Amino acid sequence: MKISIIVTTYNRPAALNLVLAGLAKQAINPNTEWEVLIADDGSKKETSDLITAWQNNFPCHLVHVWHEDIGFRAGAIRNRAAAQSTGDYLVFLDGDCVTMPDFVNQHASLAESGWYIAGNRVLLSESFTHTLLSENDAIQIMDWSVWQWMAAKLQKKTNRALPWLRLKLSIMRKKRHSRWEVVKSCNLGVWKSDFVAINGFDEDFSGWGHEDSDFAVRLLRLGISIKDGRYAVPVLHLWHQENDRSKQAENWQKLEATLRSHHIAAKIGYKSHLS
Repeated sequence: MKISIIVTTYNRPAALNLVLAGLAKQAINPNTEWEVLIADDGSKKETSDLITAWQNNFPCHLVHVWHEDIGFRAGAIRNRAAAQSTGDYLVFLDGDCVTMPDFVNQHASLAESGWYIAGNRVLLSESFTHTLLSENDAIQIMDWSVWQWMAAKLQKKTNRALPWLRLKLSIMRKKRHSRWEVVKSCNLGVWKSDFVAINGFDEDFSGWGHEDSDFAVRLLRLGISIKDGRYAVPVLHLWHQENDRSKQAENWQKLEATLRSHHIAAKIGYKSHLS
């Protein structure tokens, strides 16, 4: 199996740099092929320069996929990156979500026919995020001990103390198999064939809000169930100011229309980027 990690970003190179540093530290199973595609929603030259610098010394193929900045179009750039991917399995990750060293291997181990993976986040505080982004060796957080994580939780640097904990959970991972509300596109694993079958993300959702819920609902309608990725594939979510939510109400109406309908494939989605 080959895994394509698709990282969505927009004009936040310092955060993206830390995300790439985390991906560069992956302890990859020798039998696992992988690649990383940066799905760039119209960032300026600083982001391009950063990616070029990383391409010279990255442990796998690193691709920069860009489109023009004409507003928040995360779904469209994810679809464009997926169209350029060569993996059998897609893992979507946001450009402010730092991975643990076993992230790729854990996603590979959870991958199962008929299922997609809803990963989880560990939220970092505003002050701690600023500290990490100002340090040259911030990626050393990956090597923290149990006690360091416990201390960070007590000091309110993070909202969780157990990002180091790994549990098999077995059948419990499938307990919330239809809870589309838990699915977030900042940490999501899906077979590419299933992604293609629903035509990817629906680009009719413009601006922030609910395009990942629409995606989750349509996958469930296809017959693909949700597997819980907690205690397996956590990411460290760097603090950021709240996104512009002026389109949230409009997008919620679109999600409600999806819930009332029976369609599976997005009208405008992945296939529009194949050319």
